[in-house]
Amino acid sequence: MYAAFRSIGSYVPQNILTNHDLEKMVDTSDEWITKRTGIKTRHIADKDETTSDMGVKAAQKAIERAALKPQDIDMIVCATISPDYFCMPSTACMIAKKLDIANIPAFDISAACSGFIYALATAKAFIESGMAKNVLIVGSEKLSAIVDYSDRTTCILFGDGAGAAIIGATDKKEEAIIDVNIAADGKYYDFLITPGCGTNKPCSEEVLKERECFIKMKGNETFKVAVKTLTNDVNEILEKNRISSDDITYFVPHQANYRILNAVASALKLRDDQLVMTVSKYGNTSSASIPMAINDIYEEGRLKKGDLLLLDAFGGGFTWGSALVPFSPQN
Repeated sequence: MYAAFRSIGSYVPQNILTNHDLEKMVDTSDEWITKRTGIKTRHIADKDETTSDMGVKAAQKAIERAALKPQDIDMIVCATISPDYFCMPSTACMIAKKLDIANIPAFDISAACSGFIYALATAKAFIESGMAKNVLIVGSEKLSAIVDYSDRTTCILFGDGAGAAIIGATDKKEEAIIDVNIAADGKYYDFLITPGCGTNKPCSEEVLKERECFIKMKGNETFKVAVKTLTNDVNEILEKNRISSDDITYFVPHQANYRILNAVASALKLRDDQLVMTVSKYGNTSSASIPMAINDIYEEGRLKKGDLLLLDAFGGGFTWGSALVPFSPQN
């Protein structure tokens, strides 16, 4: 039995935060943000809109496009660093509740921006072992809830949104996910971190005063490690599977920064028409960015059955991952 990437869906909140809006909030400019990151806008969830709310809306599209019913799903994996609740219940459990699905495994994965690929690897393993047939994987983030809008180094980067996919069982090898590679190295843990409110620094007046419940990032250091790691990881998965970069229909990297994406694509000698880039309109949506980008090319009519996707992500931890995924809808 093999695992196939059956469908895609996403959800983007209506509220838009532009660079010009940010100029009124912190000492920055549209020109500086665009030059450094390539980001022009990012979408922001309503105050009463949760991570699971967005995940459900993306999931409903993915389920419908896979010609399934919610009750056909036998496992839910949600990748997020901005869960509905601090410890429990998991956001996956809340998604299951809102989809009216019960008595199946539902759990979260915390791998930051690599979360969707980690979820993909998990779904693939469960299906190939015979433990599941239709797995819903979701990357959903309300990063606006954990971003410090007085910190100009981070608040310009992040947005909200959700993406979801159905990974289904198949006996056709040509439909199968070819390979998924995931890894991590904790020695860089403090380059991209939310330092407060965990057991290392429990919530306190001091933690809140120092705003340590928000994302902190060492930008230059992260940039250097990200470019090198992403390039090496992609080269490794292509060489391992004897696939040329010319065989890739679309390269869909995590949408973090225009400069990182261009540097990696250039190092891999990929053509402009192979690179999927949505960072300018969504910003960095962490675990949601890859499925949101895939959904964009699907809804634009560019993604066709049999197209080979190369996915690549790098995130806090540090974590990283890559995947070779044929798009294999059933209809």
